[in-house]
Amino acid sequence: MDRFLSLWPAGWSRQRKSSATMFTATVGLLLILWLIAIPLSWAPAPIGNHAELFAQGTRVTVELTVVAGLAGVVLGLLAALGKTSRLPPLRWLAGLYIWVMRGTPLLVQVLAVYFALPEIHPALSLGEFSAACVALALNVGAYNAEAIRSGLLAVPKGQIEAAKALGLSKWHTFIDITFPQAFKISLPPLVNNIVALLKDSSLAFTIGVVELTNAGSQVKSSTFQAVPVFIATAVIYLLLTTVMTQISDAVERRFDVEGKLG
Repeated sequence: MDRFLSLWPAGWSRQRKSSATMFTATVGLLLILWLIAIPLSWAPAPIGNHAELFAQGTRVTVELTVVAGLAGVVLGLLAALGKTSRLPPLRWLAGLYIWVMRGTPLLVQVLAVYFALPEIHPALSLGEFSAACVALALNVGAYNAEAIRSGLLAVPKGQIEAAKALGLSKWHTFIDITFPQAFKISLPPLVNNIVALLKDSSLAFTIGVVELTNAGSQVKSSTFQAVPVFIATAVIYLLLTTVMTQISDAVERRFDVEGKLG
């Protein structure tokens, strides 16, 4: 029996453990979103009196994070491919996008998308939630682009040359060889960007999105009790970031086929 256990693939054990952790953390996040109003209703005033408002703000915060996070990964991949392209116009365009998004405050970007775009053309007018998603996605996409670009450049050139020698097309070389390795290399900064995005989503408050920070501000304004409101808001953010960190760590370990994370 001991000999059988010693031969059990370590990678399989790690994958099972990471999958279980990911499943548990995901279920925990869903339960938080679904049932958070119940424990909040047990809290003393003013939190208990506004439990549903805090719960709704929490759900909107997670929705902003998920929508903008997924869009940001797509934008980051496109910008990274543009930055590493052999075509100068694509490199310049991708470089300009990354330079502007990383060099200006996220708050300015949120306000610009919501207030400035409609002045350029009425068709660019967006609702509060949509504008916040666009601004957050554009911002995190620029940071994701640099992470993915680093991953693409880290893939050994010898593997690409070997693929060419085998007669693989550029498309198959990228899909089967370059991108899988680059994705694993860039995964840690990508998931960190998503976790940071959860906290950055609080800036959607400035354009009227009723997310968690806005919900807390409304309760503070109506009750004039800042301390319990800010403590409750911080605890909810801490809970969300903790669960999302567990999910991101599990994702990293799930793709750590070489076992470098232990």
